[in-house]
Amino acid sequence: MTWLQAIVLGSVQGLTEFLPVSSSGHLRIVSAIWFGHDAGASFTAVTQLGTEAAVLIYFLRDIVRIVLAWFRGLARPAERGPDYRIGWYVIIGTVPIGVLGFVFKDQIRSGARNLWLVATMLIVFALVIAAAEHLGSKRRPLAQLTVRDGVAMGLAQSLALIPGVSRSGATSSAGLFLGLERPAAVRLSFLLAIPAVTASGLFSLPDAFTSDGGGLQAAGVQLLVATVIAFVVGYASIAWLLGFVSKHSLYWFVGYRIVVGVVVLGLLAGGVVSAT
Repeated sequence: MTWLQAIVLGSVQGLTEFLPVSSSGHLRIVSAIWFGHDAGASFTAVTQLGTEAAVLIYFLRDIVRIVLAWFRGLARPAERGPDYRIGWYVIIGTVPIGVLGFVFKDQIRSGARNLWLVATMLIVFALVIAAAEHLGSKRRPLAQLTVRDGVAMGLAQSLALIPGVSRSGATSSAGLFLGLERPAAVRLSFLLAIPAVTASGLFSLPDAFTSDGGGLQAAGVQLLVATVIAFVVGYASIAWLLGFVSKHSLYWFVGYRIVVGVVVLGLLAGGVVSAT
């Protein structure tokens, strides 16, 4: 991996991780079109540690409050309020992606990164997001979360193992389908991602330095710089997205996903880029 590749891909990771456009899909596309190589699933997973660090810092007060409420609720049932329940929903919602990510690790690193699949998923899930915006009542605040919400959004999060789906897009859409307010669905989407993405990044760290990781081999300092860049850009992206969804719908991202998907399909059909 060159320094230019590390800087560009770290920036792409930070910019797209929290938007419902699929960061892993964009890293795969940018790698193929600009550099002619796949950055690899391990590089993607490790640089996500930077964006998750941004989430931890941005939502630090919320996270501390939820964690403390969860422990207090375990000891004192009378204090089991909304934050206690959210803690459980994050735990429950993390189970599906953890199990499926472990079982299908090899497929995620190989066949799932085929650009035909990535481009198709960009278009298909653009339609899913549009349907969620159209059908969701968007009436329930975060305080009204239920176990069903945690399970459904956790299952939706596991779909993000396929590049092109988008973790935030899948989980936010599930929340909208369940009637959650748009800011509430997006906020829970961020919280759900923390344990899953952190575990994935740490688990993939050794593979990112070897050719066996399924992508370009990055030096330690390159991986560090890319992760730091992802953190800085990701932090700004969180603030922007939360402000955006409080006033605008996710339809804005639907059109973008479809355009990118169609362009990539055209490049593949014309033989400009290779699918693998």
